[in-house]
Amino acid sequence: MAPEAWPQNKVLKGIAASPGIIIAPAHVLADRNRVQVFYRYLGSRHQVAEEQERFREAIIRTQQELSRSKEAIPEDFREHAYIVDTHLLILQDRLLLDETLRLIQEETINAEWALKQAVKEAQKLFGQIADSYIRSRVQDIEDVSERIMRHLTGTNPSSFTNFKEPVIIVAQNLSPVDTTQMSLERVQGFITEMGGKTSHIAIMAQSLRIPAVVGLENAVREIDTGYTLVLDGLSGTVIINPDVETMSIYLGRKKQFENFKAEINRSSFLPAVTLDDYPTRILANIEFQDELDLVLDYGADGIGLYRTEFLYLRQHYLPTEEELFEDYKTVAHIMKPKPVTIRTLDIGGDKFASYSQYVHEMNPALGLRAIRFSLKEQQVFRSQLRAILRASAFGAVRIMFPLISGVQEVLAARQMLEEIKAELRQEGLTFDSQIPVGVMIEVPAAVMLADLLAQEADFFSIGTNDLIQYALAIDRGNKYVAEMYQPLHPAVLRMVKHVVDTAHAADIPVAMCGEMAGDPLYTPILLGLGVDELSMNVTSIPVVKRIVRMATLEEAKEFANQVLQLGSIDAVTSLVTNFMARRFPEVFMFGRELVNSNY
Repeated sequence: MAPEAWPQNKVLKGIAASPGIIIAPAHVLADRNRVQVFYRYLGSRHQVAEEQERFREAIIRTQQELSRSKEAIPEDFREHAYIVDTHLLILQDRLLLDETLRLIQEETINAEWALKQAVKEAQKLFGQIADSYIRSRVQDIEDVSERIMRHLTGTNPSSFTNFKEPVIIVAQNLSPVDTTQMSLERVQGFITEMGGKTSHIAIMAQSLRIPAVVGLENAVREIDTGYTLVLDGLSGTVIINPDVETMSIYLGRKKQFENFKAEINRSSFLPAVTLDDYPTRILANIEFQDELDLVLDYGADGIGLYRTEFLYLRQHYLPTEEELFEDYKTVAHIMKPKPVTIRTLDIGGDKFASYSQYVHEMNPALGLRAIRFSLKEQQVFRSQLRAILRASAFGAVRIMFPLISGVQEVLAARQMLEEIKAELRQEGLTFDSQIPVGVMIEVPAAVMLADLLAQEADFFSIGTNDLIQYALAIDRGNKYVAEMYQPLHPAVLRMVKHVVDTAHAADIPVAMCGEMAGDPLYTPILLGLGVDELSMNVTSIPVVKRIVRMATLEEAKEFANQVLQLGSIDAVTSLVTNFMARRFPEVFMFGRELVNSNY
């Protein structure tokens, strides 16, 4: 198509994955589309054996390719080498390896088709996991399977090294391993049809400060190489071939944003203290050791949520106590004297099919997960508790039990903890005998029992992601009702208020570690409701700290009281947005978009 026939000012909308505004030519990687595979029936046992061997050879070549990629990772990407390790471990996973070999054998089908079916089964399994972050990790399996497919079919991947000018990459999907091969002087942004805010490509883009928009349907079809693009990683907007006026608007917006970002980053190490001297602790949610550099860089007051599921999901066998201990010890030591809150395992029996008797549950979110699974599988739980206790000798470790719905669960977990303390004393191992024990408030039952739970806990942590979902009967992963998932629902705000008041009456602090804690739109309300600690995605910390330092506790309390008087979501939303736009205009303009793009 001749340039004069190109579309102009065409607006496409995706998901904001990494903030920033870039104006540059597009480079479309159309050949990154999924490898096309076809069903082929094998006519003999000899062919089955040959096909299995062909699959094993493809696995070996993929391992070699990933190992070479890891060795060649430039310094800018070194902190993300764990992603390559994750992909190497997936190549050993029974879910992919054994299942593909089984399908070739039992259904006498070709390796490509068998692998495709194995991936579908993995997608089904991960789709049932309640935690959205863990659920999104299925994309790693998809990335690895695509790499195996290329070796099975002889398809060559695209090169990322031959760009002669700065470009914005447009692709159906990008593997995070692929990004390590890119020239950062040339690749200035990503646009992909697939992925979400928690996908590894989004994490990579955020870390490298490269603007990105993901989940933009038909991007490869709508955009041609050579088109000039405005990539707005704050709002998830892409504009094709902007005119002079649009270009000028976005250049101005780009300058404003960069000035704002520089200012909040400069002040991120300042304490989160209000104008009337009320201190609040702002902590980080993490999943990997590798995130600790960012935790320290952004001035976190500690770690309010260390998700521990990765060590269980990255391999086809249970991690040993020693593996867990070494991981927790490292985190505690690096963060010392700041607190590290370790949440015990929060996945269900459906993820342990290879070494437990559990089968798929119809509704895993309401099934055997979190503390229920831990109390059922006591050997798994004991191993983790021992590791956490041992690590407590190396820093300010706190332990937190997820999805508590009754006092008996807390008593049972604490009893096991005390038994393990006695074991460690007998073995002569050191630990913090007074390690704080917290309870996550994630279900309405825990809200109603908050006074009783407070007698058995040293602190509360409100997990709003699940609490909102269960309280409003909304599956936020369901596109038909996701818009009804509303943190500002009056019922949610009143539950938070009740939990805080009850905890403070019992003289224990209250943290919040759900996504609501890291959204600057809600910071004044949470401050006014009396939440003592806010724990969030590490890159949300500068924005939230900025709001705390600009506010007073008195005005936050008054504002929260006004909000609690309202009975509808619309009324609350209107009041909150108007207040924020008036009181914190600069933060309101850029801060929320910055956080929503996981900056």
